[in-house]
Amino acid sequence: MSIFAGLDVSDKTTHLCVVDADGAVLKRDVGASDPEALAKWLGKHCPGLVRVVLETGPLSTFLYHGLVERGIPVECICARHANGVLAARVNKSDVHDAEGLAQLARTGWFKRVHMKASATHIDRAALRIRAQLITARVAMGNQLRGLLKLFGLRLGATHTPGKRRERLNALYQQRPDLELLFAPLVASIEVIEDQLRASNRLLESRATEDPVCSRLMTVPGVGPITALTFTATIEDPRRFARSEDVGAYSGLAPRRSQSGERDVRGNISKAGDPMLRRSLYEAANIMLCRVQRPFALQQWGQRIAESRGNKRARIAVARKLAVLLHSLWLNETEFRWV
Repeated sequence: MSIFAGLDVSDKTTHLCVVDADGAVLKRDVGASDPEALAKWLGKHCPGLVRVVLETGPLSTFLYHGLVERGIPVECICARHANGVLAARVNKSDVHDAEGLAQLARTGWFKRVHMKASATHIDRAALRIRAQLITARVAMGNQLRGLLKLFGLRLGATHTPGKRRERLNALYQQRPDLELLFAPLVASIEVIEDQLRASNRLLESRATEDPVCSRLMTVPGVGPITALTFTATIEDPRRFARSEDVGAYSGLAPRRSQSGERDVRGNISKAGDPMLRRSLYEAANIMLCRVQRPFALQQWGQRIAESRGNKRARIAVARKLAVLLHSLWLNETEFRWV
């Protein structure tokens, strides 16, 4: 008998539901959110197990790889798509969600999510740590400037730590009582900047050693962070039938709403990975504003900027850049200026 199971995962516990080929519920239970415990339960209660389904979430990668290593036929599905099916139920509960996921496993009416390898998640974790350090530095720097303005002091432009210390020392001459007050905040900013520099060195070293990243960095405007973000997000270029699909995967393609005679194209979908989309957008901005040597993609973007504005141009170039990087990766070639 064919059996299908759904796992509704939470932080500590996982609700399990098992159905047969006709959709009849055979068993429900609650177990620990641990691959060893879940695999043991499925092996005991699910002879003839065909497919197990769980949604994307904080623990999905850990549970997916753990279940695969233990021989469980598991699929991870997009939580956004699953929500459309699960929302059809009148009552929302973990028990009902587990049953809904089991029914999705039975019907096969779901979108499978590509699960990245553990090594890829190490690179993505390093990239997220860098992004968090930048966020903290910006927030604390803004806090410093705002607090100084309470006392009528303006920090001004400080592009280096040395320039900031020099400017602060000049301001402390006006208000010596503020030096001890601001010392913890200034010291914290300097520590974050030290850690950010260490994070940048680590990521630059990782990108330089990777032959794919080195090849992608031949594109003007693409640095080690963008190249590493692209490879860590895509991971396998062959999972896309066309290079054009990468632009839509990045959330840079416009939404479309068509019914009958109505056909509306909206803003970009923003459906992909925000980290990848942000990196591509920043690379496109550098390509349009800082690269001095002209090339076809830059000139195409500049024509869009003249007719439709800079923001639309950067988005369009970012989408084309995603296509270009995927093509270079797939064909194992470098960027050619002409």
